[in-house]
Amino acid sequence: MRFPKSCDTFVVLPPVTKNGRVIFGKNSDRPQNEVQEVILVKGEERNPKLKCTYITIEESPDPVNTVILSKPAWMWGAEMGANDKNVVIGNEAVWTNNNEGDGDARQRRLLGMDLVRLGLERGHTAEHALNVITMLLEKYGQGGPCSELDDSHFYHNSFLIADPKEAWVLETSGKLWAAEKLTAGYRNISNGLTITTKIDKHSENLQAKAKGMGLWDGQSEFNFTKCFSSGGDEVRQREGERLLKEESAGACFDVKNMFKVLRHKESRICRGCDDTFPTQGSQVSSLTSQGLNVHWFTATPDPSVSYFKPFVFTPKPQISSYTESSNEAKREHHLYKLHAEHVLKSSNEKISTLLHEIENGCLIELEEFIQNYESGQGSLDELNDLMKDCVETEVKLYG
Repeated sequence: MRFPKSCDTFVVLPPVTKNGRVIFGKNSDRPQNEVQEVILVKGEERNPKLKCTYITIEESPDPVNTVILSKPAWMWGAEMGANDKNVVIGNEAVWTNNNEGDGDARQRRLLGMDLVRLGLERGHTAEHALNVITMLLEKYGQGGPCSELDDSHFYHNSFLIADPKEAWVLETSGKLWAAEKLTAGYRNISNGLTITTKIDKHSENLQAKAKGMGLWDGQSEFNFTKCFSSGGDEVRQREGERLLKEESAGACFDVKNMFKVLRHKESRICRGCDDTFPTQGSQVSSLTSQGLNVHWFTATPDPSVSYFKPFVFTPKPQISSYTESSNEAKREHHLYKLHAEHVLKSSNEKISTLLHEIENGCLIELEEFIQNYESGQGSLDELNDLMKDCVETEVKLYG
């Protein structure tokens, strides 16, 4: 089994954030030339059966949430996203020593990305989304090729789930799982198990099953990673933690700090398109219980040369069709094509600089709007087309 070194997810919580917000960020590193689209799916009641990437499952009896997703265009599931209940989720590939039966990730079951989308569509808080994911994991299992063109690319999953009050790290091995609750500070996950002895929730009879598998002696302190891990990218895990520590040292971490972390090339957290597993899409979310929650998506590869575009769940939110993939063989959406032609292939530093200037202008204008809105001025309807307008501004820039 190959261990591609890819993907990082981060969360920073009070008291080290600005204005008491929770800041979430994720880079989605995927196979070369795999297009990642950003789509908006309106909440509604659905048919009793739901076709996910590989299998059909029972749909929720309740109307699902409205969600915005950054997802590989070929699959049903998503690498990351947010819902209109202020929950955000990202997942990571992990490899464990539990690879037979329920732990055989080669079998086509629910992908980790399917579980991300299901958690967002059905979860009303971070913990509720955690419960949704673990219930489905135990019922249907996880597995199946995670690349459209490479059947050998399969794995188990970890998840970082956050809302305005807390975050959860959920790590899995087949149908077994452990979760750690976070209420302060910062946390990151890469491509290895990280939960050790602080376990706040877990699958039923986890310790007994680990003992029965010969992974725990039944006497020493139970350590989830020590029992189940078969390796991971410890270097990038440490680099991500170092960056969060540095950026949050002033106890004023905000969206711009997370942009900086996701754009960090030397640590390999940001990967260019010439990499084996380039960063195909990125998300940053700013969450609060007392005001507007804003979600930023690149919808294009390599955040160091991309523009984070803001989205807000308003009464009638819209996004541009330019970030939705086509039915063509390569599944390239319009923004992806233009960005590849004008930024990636030509290495046009002038355009990249201009994109970052536009992004900074969006940050300033949106912060002013939020301040006015929270003081009783302005209407959310003014932001219905926020992301749509930003995407179309970028498209016009490319001419």
